[in-house]
Amino acid sequence: MASTGRRLYRPRHGRMIAGVCAGLAQRFNMPAWLVRLLFLLSCLLPGPQFIVYIAMWVIVPEE
Repeated sequence: MASTGRRLYRPRHGRMIAGVCAGLAQRFNMPAWLVRLLFLLSCLLPGPQFIVYIAMWVIVPEE
């Protein structure tokens, strides 16, 4: 996997709760609303989505 030079971080502006979805959107060059929608849709499936979100909230540094 080639590095694009962009790091994953939680931005100070444009975030709703913790900035995890906004940070992922910036990292992968996607609109933030799309990442948020995909996260909400994934919550309909069984799995540890909320645990992963909280872990990323703690682990991923702020901008």
